[in-house]
Amino acid sequence: VCTSLVLYVCCCLASLYIASAFSPATLVKQSHLTSCSALSFISRNKTPPNYCLTLDMSKLSEPELQEILTVATDAAKKAGEIILSHSAGADITKTKANTRDLLTLIDPLCEKTIRETVLEKFPAHDFLGEEDVPPGKEASAAALEAKLKTDKDFLWIVDPIDGTTNFVHGMPLCMPSVACAYKGEVVVGVIYDPHRDECFTAMKGYGAQMNGEKIQAGAQDQVSDAIVAMGSPPGEESLDMSLLGVKVLMPKVRTIRMLGSAALMLAWVANGRLTCYWEYDLSSWDIAAGALLVEEAGGRFSDLENTDFDLKNRKMIASNGLVHDGILDLLHEAGVR
Repeated sequence: VCTSLVLYVCCCLASLYIASAFSPATLVKQSHLTSCSALSFISRNKTPPNYCLTLDMSKLSEPELQEILTVATDAAKKAGEIILSHSAGADITKTKANTRDLLTLIDPLCEKTIRETVLEKFPAHDFLGEEDVPPGKEASAAALEAKLKTDKDFLWIVDPIDGTTNFVHGMPLCMPSVACAYKGEVVVGVIYDPHRDECFTAMKGYGAQMNGEKIQAGAQDQVSDAIVAMGSPPGEESLDMSLLGVKVLMPKVRTIRMLGSAALMLAWVANGRLTCYWEYDLSSWDIAAGALLVEEAGGRFSDLENTDFDLKNRKMIASNGLVHDGILDLLHEAGVR
């Protein structure tokens, strides 16, 4: 009996799903056990004495995730409608970090729309939008760090128009990216392409979809078959690294594409249109939703040292997982790290 109890406790501490061992009245679907001062289990018919049961509140239930996803989708589609109504292009109101980092009147309007939609439903949640932050990677990193240090569990991370240069010039390669993180981990992501009416969605642990249909990363397992996307970054160091990357990858892969929207390229890695996408320096709002999409579609998202995704990562690579190491090896060979 003692041995069985020890084995059971180990299973509990490993956070295995054992909901079937409990009375439905006691636990909801997919609840987890955690340790407490005296740990035990409750069988269907009997509660052993001198033990207690607690739920693992570090995880959100499926209904909770679905509620967040519904709001994120609604917010992204409202912003998408604004983008689509100005699809012929927009005037530049100012530049930010440099002359290629653009801002229009529509960017803050889209962000305001997303913010109001989110906070109407979740007034206690925190919000980080690109247009709230001064230009430059240092300001971006500092803003994220400050938000993650607050006592709020939920943080929405939003790029109201990813691909602003495309938007300014009337190119249909721009869209909102909306993510929600819980205790520092992205749990919901939505990228809505209004030009093709394609809504990419993901919930942590429940896969990725496009317009309600399951999507999966591509099946290419050879670097030579890979369609690789990358950016055209405004920063000098990022530009230098991108040029090194182009030079080493171009002879080895099927082709390279630069689409001008991190959100779009990540969504397309998730549904298999692209095999891989890498970039040397991006902000959290550029990648938060897309990173979850890629991972939930069976792909891999890491930094350029192949470390697992973290919101603080700025150097990134996303792929179907099968060519991930091969692409990284080539980038490292060229001095990209």
